[in-house]
Amino acid sequence: MKEMILDAVLDSLKTLPFLFGAYLLMEFLEHRASHRLTGALARLGPLGPVGGAVLGCVPQCGFSVAAANFYGGRLISPGTLLAVFLATSDEALPILLSRPQALGALGRLLGVKLIAASVAGLAVDGLAGRFFRRRELFQDLCEDCGCGEKGIFRSAFRHTVQIFLFLLAINLALGCAIQLVGEENISRLLLSGSVFQPFLAGLIGFIPNCAASVILTELYLGGSLSFGAAAAGLCTGAGVGLAVLFRVNRDTWENLCLVGLLYAAAVATGLLCQLIFP
Repeated sequence: MKEMILDAVLDSLKTLPFLFGAYLLMEFLEHRASHRLTGALARLGPLGPVGGAVLGCVPQCGFSVAAANFYGGRLISPGTLLAVFLATSDEALPILLSRPQALGALGRLLGVKLIAASVAGLAVDGLAGRFFRRRELFQDLCEDCGCGEKGIFRSAFRHTVQIFLFLLAINLALGCAIQLVGEENISRLLLSGSVFQPFLAGLIGFIPNCAASVILTELYLGGSLSFGAAAAGLCTGAGVGLAVLFRVNRDTWENLCLVGLLYAAAVATGLLCQLIFP
């Protein structure tokens, strides 16, 4: 129990620099530079998802947290958010880097995630952009809280503490669930050798905790999970980004649509990988 609590605290603490940095930047952008940012985002045009895919490939789930916060403030497009989520790999990259025999798989995984995230993000912005942009781009993150009058540092700190406590509660609950169910029982659910593996692995990847990416990576390295299934699970494994999205974005239906798009893109990527990398 002590180890579980310590792991939950450490997982939550890892997000603090990203949370505070994201909120500090967002407060500045909201109250100091919104007009300049509008022009900068307009000049980026449809390339936002490509940049999001590159950023998400960095092995740290904190970027998915930052992206969720930015989307909650309508500072990035839905396609860019989806690209970050799909490209996020959490603990998978460090684990693969620690295994010399897995360097080939690491290169394939990064390439697959970068391409899948870019294509899916561009498609969402191009085909479904009107649905997600019903509201104005710059929705005030601090609407009705009056925090703009207290200074950006104090406001950023306040939001960071709120989200940190939320993440800590989520990680504690997930830690208890994993302790009760056990990693071996989770492994049996993945149906080794079945065409349905990407579907199941994609669901496991939704666990907003680094434990999901660790389990998926270890199962792949152990031979009980195909590369396609591992890719699908790691594509949905956006760390705690999804949990933060539901906290900061008030439109629950929109959040569920993003989750559905994330799952569909991840499973499609996994199925294609099973054909290309049998």
